[in-house]
Amino acid sequence: MRHPVRTVLVVSVSALALLATGAVFGLREQPAPAPAAAPARVHTDRLADSIARAQDRLRTLPRDHETWAALGLAYVEQARITADPGLYPKAEGALRRSLAVRGKDNPAALAGLGALANARHDFAAARTFATDALRDNPYDASAYGVLADAHTQLGDAAAATAAVQRMLDLRPGLAAYARASYDLEQRGRLTEARDLMRRALYAAVDPADIAFCRAQLGDLALFSGDLPGATAEYTAGLAADPGYQPLLRGRARVAAAAGDPAAALADAAAVAARTPTPDTLMEYAELLRLAGRTAEAGRQLTLAGAAHRIFVANGGRDDLTAALLALAAGDADAAVTAARAEWKRRPFAEVADVLGRALHAAGRDAEALPYARRAAELGPRNASYAYHLAIVSLSAGDRAKARAELVRVRDLNPYFSPADGPTAARALSALEARP
Repeated sequence: MRHPVRTVLVVSVSALALLATGAVFGLREQPAPAPAAAPARVHTDRLADSIARAQDRLRTLPRDHETWAALGLAYVEQARITADPGLYPKAEGALRRSLAVRGKDNPAALAGLGALANARHDFAAARTFATDALRDNPYDASAYGVLADAHTQLGDAAAATAAVQRMLDLRPGLAAYARASYDLEQRGRLTEARDLMRRALYAAVDPADIAFCRAQLGDLALFSGDLPGATAEYTAGLAADPGYQPLLRGRARVAAAAGDPAAALADAAAVAARTPTPDTLMEYAELLRLAGRTAEAGRQLTLAGAAHRIFVANGGRDDLTAALLALAAGDADAAVTAARAEWKRRPFAEVADVLGRALHAAGRDAEALPYARRAAELGPRNASYAYHLAIVSLSAGDRAKARAELVRVRDLNPYFSPADGPTAARALSALEARP
């Protein structure tokens, strides 16, 4: 199961601060009724109210470049919360209007365009916008956050770490701690990553911030194979904010790993219904497939493809998801083409992993091995990468390497995937049974 890039809550903080100062889908299984989600609604309603206030202000003061920039950032945040990329053109329009009003010395608009570019997965453009914003204001912590996100996804780990450190120096807080935690996680330093998120949690007061921190801590626990720890974090997070979808998504993963498919399906269905992104729809499809509900799984994959097309139609670029959709459809050649295009844009660990998987599915193990190795090198604590390297090595005839990587999977996280986890255990048992 794909482990998507961790979301960092930064746009809403800066956008709402500026505003406060004046500056498709049927075909889906119906989820069980959810508990009241007051904090989530409060956050969403507060954002909508801020957008409305900004729009009212701009009718009176159409040359208020700060409010145009804040409005654009708020649209980016609203798109994230609602999983609606249709808001991206509105965000771009507001941010461009801010620059039209004030073309120089407008770092907020440039950082906003960088945040939008990151949301659209145009990480090279995001890097450029953030660099330009920092040229105008070298003390803009939010711009360093945008820059860190872009460098991370472009595979420049050293530059990402430097940007995160600068953000921590300028504005230590939730957004900086979350990025620093993710940076440490990418390098396999999980204990330190957890410690940073604990610091962020201790400083959190707003229920939405508490839920965010608990979700990250739960994901870190699950990534390490600690199902009780993950459960505790997700439960505490849902107590703070019952409507925060990443917590439900995490709880679904724990249920799947613990062998409770009914609970996993209920939560995954709720998440897919409320935030129908390609990721959530593909995860739900995988759980349906494992439950033997192949026709329903196919419908969810159809929806995932539609969601991907909507993302692209609104300025997004995501050949990685195109590759994963092609793999799910059994089209290995199309998966290789898409994954190669993504790798050319950004040599990131997850992209190397998917390209290796696609080449393996196409029967090209000799070509797959370097990418599988690269993913495992870049993600040294990622059991999924180790498993894919094991499978490619075994297919290429290297039983010793396959066995070593499968042992590593068992040690890192035997629950890394409800589909591949049991397969990994069986493969290791078979290899250990033969001299």
